[in-house]
Amino acid sequence: MTTVFTTMESPLGVLLLSGTLDGNGPAALTAVTAPGQKGALSEPAPDWVPDALPLAPAVEQLTAYFAGELTVFDLPLAPVGTEFRQQIWHALDDIPYGATVTYGELGAAAGKSPRAVRAVGGAVGANPLLVVRPCHRVMGASGALTGFAAGVDRKRWLLELERGTLF
Repeated sequence: MTTVFTTMESPLGVLLLSGTLDGNGPAALTAVTAPGQKGALSEPAPDWVPDALPLAPAVEQLTAYFAGELTVFDLPLAPVGTEFRQQIWHALDDIPYGATVTYGELGAAAGKSPRAVRAVGGAVGANPLLVVRPCHRVMGASGALTGFAAGVDRKRWLLELERGTLF
């Protein structure tokens, strides 16, 4: 399987998008990362192939999202992670645009024990699909803006975008 990549300008900085090709259609998105994002590649891996065309739908949808014109992404996704992380990442998809949940609420939505809140936080922090899988919508138990791999200022910006306070 071939991994392709492209970059795009965004309000969060230059995003690096990667995806896998399985035939002739759009790439299944494996990662969207921002500059300086903790635990994420800042440069393409040596075996990745630059090819913007299979990632064009992702670029178009992210552009529309940042313009305040898109509230739900409709892209093929193929992030790599453990079964536990995959379950948490799928639960992220159910958080409505403009809404927030706590780590405990997210864990409960994924069918996890309330004692798994730290593991849930770890899975959220390892989300490879920044913005597309809305980890920025997860807050601390007190409602505080906690932990966001791309930085709390970017998290605040994304939440303000979704609440309509930027435009």
